Amino acid sequence: QGRLAVSGKPLMSASAIVADRASGYHLLTVDGYSCTKTVPTGEPLKSHQFAACGHRWHIEYYPNGQTSESADHLSFFLCLDDNVVGSTEVKARHSFWFVDAVQKEEVLPSFPSGAAVKNYAGSSGWGTSKFIKREAFEKSKHLKDDSFTIRCDIVVINGFSTKMAEAAAPKFVSPPPSDLNKHLGVLLKTEKGADVVFRVGSETFAAHRCVLASRSPVFSAELFGAMKEGGTSGVIHIDDIEAQVFKALLYFAYTDKILETKEEDEDTMFQHLLVTADRYDMERLKLVCEERLCGYIDVGTVATILALADQHHCVGLKKACFDFLSSHANWRAVVATESFQRVYISCPSVVMKLIDMPSAE
Repeated sequence: QGRLAVSGKPLMSASAIVADRASGYHLLTVDGYSCTKTVPTGEPLKSHQFAACGHRWHIEYYPNGQTSESADHLSFFLCLDDNVVGSTEVKARHSFWFVDAVQKEEVLPSFPSGAAVKNYAGSSGWGTSKFIKREAFEKSKHLKDDSFTIRCDIVVINGFSTKMAEAAAPKFVSPPPSDLNKHLGVLLKTEKGADVVFRVGSETFAAHRCVLASRSPVFSAELFGAMKEGGTSGVIHIDDIEAQVFKALLYFAYTDKILETKEEDEDTMFQHLLVTADRYDMERLKLVCEERLCGYIDVGTVATILALADQHHCVGLKKACFDFLSSHANWRAVVATESFQRVYISCPSVVMKLIDMPSAE
């Protein structure tokens, strides 16, 4: 009896279908929301025309709904302004978000629209007539100082192509994600092998010279260079930084994460931490603080945050402050605050920029 023997593994080939796509987004700020409520149901307020993904668009905002069925909702629609003729199609996906949900990287966007592929040609627009109930919106965190900002994300699909893909080798081992920061965090907490001690106010912090030197050129100079203070067992005194701020600096140096603090103290902590990060030339921590402080900009804080950004050369944070102040209503409210008066004394150059802003109304 004969037997057919087959040896070896079967050969495999693979291909991929790749979408040729372009993506972008537009921010629409509604300043003076309460005034827009007088617009009748079915009548939109239109954004300025903008370019995105190779096309021209505008957004239509219906303060009292697009239809009678949605009269108790806010409605938003994305409209194509290009002249599309014949059978030409513009296929795109879009979604509307409240911008504060995007900035805080919330797991789920706030009230997203449907994201199915649409043909925008010959249509008055695509969107959602029941974006959010007006009553719920007016009680939400998204409405602040009678204004809010909507972000419209757009993805235009220009076509598809296919290509061959290299076959992946069988995978027998899957290493876990890196947990180096966890181990270094334990090292900081247990103080095992620590060779330097900082006294900050009434508290002491034990740390490891090599770790700090690898994270900060200033620490490197202080601990190993010409600025080296004392012997390996010496205590380094720091008198001009709060203990909690220095603790947060060390925690980030070891774990690349922000130390949790009380929510009501976060904005103040990030201001102090930004100053300390700048002092120790920890650029990533400084940028993280800048990003977080952008979320705390309001009438009461913008003057102080702008002064801080100016003193420590925070380009992005300064832009965020001036963007907030580009609203004439915001600007007028800010100049009446006590924080503005304090900044007037400490940072006159910043105040001069603020005084010039109403001319851009």
